[in-house]
Amino acid sequence: MTGHEKAMRPEDITRLFVERSNAGDAAGVAALYEEDAVLAYPPGSRTVGRAAIQALWEKVLAGRPHFEPETPLPTLISGDLALTSTPPRDGAGARAQVVRRQPDGSWLRVLDQPEFVTPA
Repeated sequence: MTGHEKAMRPEDITRLFVERSNAGDAAGVAALYEEDAVLAYPPGSRTVGRAAIQALWEKVLAGRPHFEPETPLPTLISGDLALTSTPPRDGAGARAQVVRRQPDGSWLRVLDQPEFVTPA
């Protein structure tokens, strides 16, 4: 995780995610997650752990998708946990993440729900 800017506010993670994704930096995206984080992606499944998240993003970013910044909704903070969310531009309904303050004061994602799909 060295060499990457740290998220010093919960809201920084969304900006860093967009920057790193658009740069094709799967390792940088994965560095935004705790070691045992859970990502609800691809839709309907879960990707568990930073290494698995990096492997997933290597595949996704190989197609060189472009991500647009999304304005964060107000962050809810309780101690060392925070809930961040954005209304997505792609019509996915909502995005929400639980992030945790690290010992150095930075924040990392613990749980990531990038798309909410209405159950059938």
